[in-house]
Amino acid sequence: MKGITEGVDLITGDPKHAILKLSGPLIVAMSLTSAYNLVDAIWVSGLGGDALAAVGFVTPLFMILVGLSNGIGAGATSAISRCIGAHNKEGVNNTAMHTLVITIIISAVLTVLLELFLYPILSVMGAGNTIDLAMTYGTVIFASTILMLFNGAAYGILRSEGDTKRTMHAMIIAAVINIILDPILIYLAGWGIAGAAWATLISQGIVSLVIIYWFLKKKDTFATLSWKYFKPDMKVSKSILEVGLPASAEFMVMSAVTAILNAILVIVAGTDAVAIYSAGWRVVMMAIIPMAAIGTSVVTVAGVAYGSRKYENLSIAHNYSMKVGLLVAIITSISTFILAPYIAKIFAYSPETAYLAPTIAAFLQVMCVFYIFVPPGIMSSSIFQGVGKGITSLILTVFRQLLFIAIFSYMLAMTLNFGQQGVWWGIVAGDIAGGIVAYLWARLYISRIQKQV
Repeated sequence: MKGITEGVDLITGDPKHAILKLSGPLIVAMSLTSAYNLVDAIWVSGLGGDALAAVGFVTPLFMILVGLSNGIGAGATSAISRCIGAHNKEGVNNTAMHTLVITIIISAVLTVLLELFLYPILSVMGAGNTIDLAMTYGTVIFASTILMLFNGAAYGILRSEGDTKRTMHAMIIAAVINIILDPILIYLAGWGIAGAAWATLISQGIVSLVIIYWFLKKKDTFATLSWKYFKPDMKVSKSILEVGLPASAEFMVMSAVTAILNAILVIVAGTDAVAIYSAGWRVVMMAIIPMAAIGTSVVTVAGVAYGSRKYENLSIAHNYSMKVGLLVAIITSISTFILAPYIAKIFAYSPETAYLAPTIAAFLQVMCVFYIFVPPGIMSSSIFQGVGKGITSLILTVFRQLLFIAIFSYMLAMTLNFGQQGVWWGIVAGDIAGGIVAYLWARLYISRIQKQV
């Protein structure tokens, strides 16, 4: 192929080396992104428990946008990396343009729906006396839908060609701007909870401009965004959506489960339990970032391996990512258990929220068991996304989230009357069961496809 970049040369080589090289920048970028989500929660917690709970009620809907952003990006990564593996440069450019068109259409529809129906949705979710704060935060956040989805799609295109460094730079820009704007807009400008939302919107907008500059002005990416390369083709759209939609649906399933857990927590322990879970889960999401970054790298490597019909590299990528992921998980578990009381105080620095600190710490320590079984689920789902089997990845998520986590949490919290701790241990039990199922399914698939060569 003409114009091969350093990233393309990397992902078409040794799978182990590619996973490590791609994961590094992604870990930095995703950690900073999660960090500014934590910063949002920290600054908002200074406004009181109701404000923190309000963010918690908006979070499931926000996860839908995050899911779509990551899903479209995953679809682009899988489809384009398969084209790269097959040495189809024309397919690379056409797939990138299809990704852009799909992003614009989905963004327009979602923005209208979320802005129109936000209040009734929050009411059904049980926002109660926090609904006004949740509306103030949510209406601004969801105005940035097009920015979030465009950025996620662009990240996916860059990852598909092995350019995770540029992805890292964009995400760092977003994180730094958000972190700087949070205290300014929330407190100095006196915008309160709306200030946190505006900080997110502004930072996403600036990153979108940077990405547009890279693709349309600098023009040094492997994939080229230009209408002259766009040839409407349902097969190309399908190659993106067969991974993108299921990947997005995975986040929607997780969003639905978060809403279910919030509802259970309100019933068994009140809105304080939602605030505790909301704050603690942000820490959990940040803790699993290295594992998620490794999994994201596996999507690209698996796509190239599948496109070039080097199926042995699928097995290598799966086994290697599992080993690295488990090592990271063990280190994360030990560190979190020791540091939990100190981490909890970050969310309880104000007099209004100080009483939440011990319970947040207890939640974080329970989650130490959760981390160990995260790699089997993430790495196995990434293999299926990389080869274009997004539905299989979605099924694994449904098993883990709805059939395991939601049911176990309900049984432990309500049927067996363990209260909010029942929800915590339900999350752990579901993760264990889901991780085992995902790992066995992936090994069976890889073994079967290798026999076809």
